[in-house]
Amino acid sequence: MSEDRSTGASPTAGAPSGASPAAEVPSGASARGPERRTMAVGCLLVFMAQMATTIYLPSLPAVQHDLGVSRSFAALSVSLFVIGAAAPVVLWGRAADRYGRRASLLAALALFVVSSALLAVNTSAEALLVLRCAQGIGAGGAAIIARIFVRDLGGGDALARRLSVLSIAFVTALGGGQFLGGLIGRYAHWQSGFVVLAVVGAVGAIGAATLPLDPGRGRAEQTNMIRIYLRILTVPAFLLPTVAGGLGFATIVLLQEVAPFVFQDHFGLGVDAYGNTGLLFGLAYFAGAVMVNRRVAAAGSGRLMRTGALIMTGAGLLLVVLWLLPSVPLTAALVVFTALYCAVTFGQAALFPSSMAVAVSAVKDHGAYAVALCGFLAQSIAGVVATFAVLLHANLVWAGVAAALSALAYLLVRRDAPARRTAATPTEA
Repeated sequence: MSEDRSTGASPTAGAPSGASPAAEVPSGASARGPERRTMAVGCLLVFMAQMATTIYLPSLPAVQHDLGVSRSFAALSVSLFVIGAAAPVVLWGRAADRYGRRASLLAALALFVVSSALLAVNTSAEALLVLRCAQGIGAGGAAIIARIFVRDLGGGDALARRLSVLSIAFVTALGGGQFLGGLIGRYAHWQSGFVVLAVVGAVGAIGAATLPLDPGRGRAEQTNMIRIYLRILTVPAFLLPTVAGGLGFATIVLLQEVAPFVFQDHFGLGVDAYGNTGLLFGLAYFAGAVMVNRRVAAAGSGRLMRTGALIMTGAGLLLVVLWLLPSVPLTAALVVFTALYCAVTFGQAALFPSSMAVAVSAVKDHGAYAVALCGFLAQSIAGVVATFAVLLHANLVWAGVAAALSALAYLLVRRDAPARRTAATPTEA
């Protein structure tokens, strides 16, 4: 069945197989209320997952000081969160398909809320890493299931538009979370941020309990999870944009991990001043998300995906040039660095939702598995990069890595990927 480019998939095209179309995608005016509530809860969950990183970033130097650990150890608490968010994503997709979106989502949120509450009272450096990993598992599950039930609403360019709305929630957390983290770092203890996260997670659970979500296949219908995922990986139109989106996400995670030390140690900004820069990055991401939302019907997801990757590549190369010019006055270097950081952020805001829409729309069946695998690959790439980023202390080195990641993302999507094969249907699996 074909998809209309301006409105997305037909009521059955984006639906997971095995469920009734009428139950998943209502039509007409009756669909607007549930769809708006679904999008609202999805935005809250994406906001929560991203803020779990950004509200914490301004306090990394304080974490280093208070717990008596090295800079690499403090940064590792960011890396382990990203790895925790990535590692079980394919299992979350399986759970959402078998047990239903709501039950799986509530389980993820329960883990997130409990780990956040424990982080708020923890005083052990080793426990910080363990709890941040557990928090990441819960956040990653909540965020990917949010994208799964948004995918249930339809595919195509309409999906890119909906994902761009989720990106606006992401950007709110990107800028607002860092700003709030800066205020917390100045006026309260850095662990107060975890209290905020626990409350947001609890609100998300209440919202999820009210949504008309897909109930899942249940135990009656058995599917071979590994075979489904392997078949999806054979679809070039899925794999190439997924990896490109993951490389873009990895670039952002790399910048987030090094930025607190660059702004505070290299440029001499205070924790609150660094927190305020988050508003600029948030505005840049917001602009990119709005561009996707407004332009996707005319330009198409593929073109916006390539545009975002190209912008990130150009900004990354200019970052390398900046650190090759040590004679640049410190204030001027700060302005240029901030502007290029914003450019990378803008490019990622265009790349990520567009690449995910292109990827999951190439898989005609098993929407939950496609979204979960897309999220898993993106998070895994970011997690690997974040782990190595703890060793990248030299500005020129990490800038070179960021430029290389962005350039590789562009090379992967500079042309439309051929969609020769599609994922397995239920009978094939």
